[in-house]
Amino acid sequence: MRGRLCSRNAHKLEELRAALPDWTLELLEPDRPYPPEDGATYAENARGKALFGREFAESDEWVLGEDSGIEVAALGGRPGVHSARYGGDGSAKERLLRQLADAGDRGARYVCTIVAVGSGGAEIVVQGTLDGSVAREERGSEGFGYDPIFVPDGESLTVAELGNAWKRRNSHRARAAAALAAQLTRDP
Repeated sequence: MRGRLCSRNAHKLEELRAALPDWTLELLEPDRPYPPEDGATYAENARGKALFGREFAESDEWVLGEDSGIEVAALGGRPGVHSARYGGDGSAKERLLRQLADAGDRGARYVCTIVAVGSGGAEIVVQGTLDGSVAREERGSEGFGYDPIFVPDGESLTVAELGNAWKRRNSHRARAAAALAAQLTRDP
């Protein structure tokens, strides 16, 4: 299977390549800017990227739009779809840690939605989640984004401490990719 990921994030490409080993997956490099991520849901943002990318992809390629974030219980599910921009001009992780300094409930989950659009307009929407909690400080050096402060359920280490190999097998993105592969196996 051939595909284009509508993203400039090489980390996401690496994770999806590991999760979709039967795919040849490349980043889409359009000659104009990606559409803004201003949807109310992960699916809206992912769909916007995928539909945009469909204009540039080859006819035999699936186009993948992906949007993901962290949802924190004590913050009513925020930052959610605003996770990438949550820090404003500063660090999103530091802002989140400040906001949770006195929180008793540090429960959180990672969410990833992938929208795949085929050449004929067929659309597949899948989601993967990873439940956990927010650590009290940053720990670890692998991964990216919120990984240094996210502790998956059943673990005592952050995703950044567990490492990239663990993340490629267990992350919200890996789970969404597995759901996509299963869907395509059922309905090629």
